[in-house]
Amino acid sequence: MRAHEIDYQIYGEEMQYVEIELDSQEIVVAESGSFMMMENGIQMQTIFGDGSVAQQGIFDKLLSAGKRVLTGESLFMTAYINQEHEKRKVYFASPYPGKIVAIDLTTYEGKFICQKDSFLCAAKGVSIGIEFSKKLGRGLFGGEGFIMQKLEGDGMAFVHSGGTLARKELASGEILKVDTGCIVGFTKDVDYDIEFIGGIRNSIFGGEGLFYATLRGPGIVYIQSLPFSRLADRIIASAPKSGGNSREEGSLLGGLGRMIDGDNRF
Repeated sequence: MRAHEIDYQIYGEEMQYVEIELDSQEIVVAESGSFMMMENGIQMQTIFGDGSVAQQGIFDKLLSAGKRVLTGESLFMTAYINQEHEKRKVYFASPYPGKIVAIDLTTYEGKFICQKDSFLCAAKGVSIGIEFSKKLGRGLFGGEGFIMQKLEGDGMAFVHSGGTLARKELASGEILKVDTGCIVGFTKDVDYDIEFIGGIRNSIFGGEGLFYATLRGPGIVYIQSLPFSRLADRIIASAPKSGGNSREEGSLLGGLGRMIDGDNRF
C-alpha cells in the first residue's frame, strides 16, 4: 500500500506544531495526546496499531498493536480522515519545547529509526514498528537508547526532539559518540552500538552514566540537546520535598547559593 501524500507546514520556534493538509479521504495517524485542533469535516477514529495495511485479520492487528506496547506506547492510535470534498487541515503539537522534524521516507530508502517516544504523526501507510537489537552490548546496556522505533514506507512522518536539534551527516566509517538519551533518530545504514566509557574515576565520579552510544556512518543522524528524561530529572530534583522546602532551603547557603550561580527561579 502506498502512503497517502499529505501536505504540511511547521510553525513556531521553541514550541512547534505541524499543520497537515488533507485532500478528500486522505488520512493521517498520530499518537494519543498529540492532537491540537482540526477544521470541520475531519473525523477521528481510534485504531489498533498504525493502520498501515489495508486488510488485516484480528491476529495481524493484535500483532501490530503489540509491537507498540513493547516500545512503551499505547495499543491504540488515532486516525484523522477528511470526509469533505474540499481540503481540510488538522494540527499536531510537540509535547515539550523542541523541534519537529519532517521525515520523507522516500529520501531515506523507506526506513528511518528513531527514539521510542519521538514519533508524532505520519501519513497513513507508514508502518510504525520496533527495531530489534542484534548486538548484546546494546541490549544489555542501552538504557534510554535501547528500544528504538522504526518508520517504514514511502510517505511523510514527523518526529519531535527536545531543545535544539543538530543534524549530522556521517561519512562512511565516521564515528559520532552520543549520550543515549540525546539520539532522536538516524537513517538505516548507520551502525548503532553501546560502549562502556571506561576508567574507574569516569565510572564513579563522572556523573554522565557508564555507557554512551556510538554511531558509525554512512548516514544522517539527528541529535537533541535536551532529552525529556533529563528535563524531568531536573524538575523532580528541584521540586519541593515533603514539608514544602526546595532542594536547597535546608542548607545555610541555600538562597545565597542560588544567587551566586544565577539560579533564582526556584
